[in-house]
Amino acid sequence: MTMKQIVMILSALLVMSCCSDEIQAQTNYETMTTKMYITIDGRTETVTLVINSATQALVAKLKEAPVTVTLNSSGGFEIWGALGFSLPTSNEQINAQPGDVILYSGSNICMFYGTNSWSYTRLGKIDGLSQSELRTFLKAGESNISVTLSLNNTTGIKQLKADDSKSRAYTLNGTLAQAGHKGIVIKDGKKYIK
Repeated sequence: MTMKQIVMILSALLVMSCCSDEIQAQTNYETMTTKMYITIDGRTETVTLVINSATQALVAKLKEAPVTVTLNSSGGFEIWGALGFSLPTSNEQINAQPGDVILYSGSNICMFYGTNSWSYTRLGKIDGLSQSELRTFLKAGESNISVTLSLNNTTGIKQLKADDSKSRAYTLNGTLAQAGHKGIVIKDGKKYIK
């Protein structure tokens, strides 16, 4: 083997090693243990957040209250829109993939069902959905999509209100007590013997 061949082989190995490091850097992110929840039309999915200043600020904001935003489809690969507040950026050239949740220009959130390459700040990734499932969940191609971001998976029930109609009595089995029922009943949170 000539010296020229050895140099060419070493050069090729060096180039391959550098490319491998770049690919590794693009896919390895330290993730938070805190999950974010995305709710669209009553369906909720989880997002594994990466650790950076943007996600830390977002988690702090979501600890105060859930945030509801209106997003629109764009370019055939994402839904995006204004958050209504700004987050710190650490933009880098990212090849966004289906499921990626990205911060754009510090105050816009993008959720991908396709791919795109741009300078973004990575926020996280929607867990466990295929590309076709993401298209359905994110309402690909639609406009004015109401999306709620939160830190817990709740139904959104804030308060229970009693029925204003006449109070009813229930048996100990939890069934509605019929007229003339004999035994213990519960009415307005109290026990009665009939």
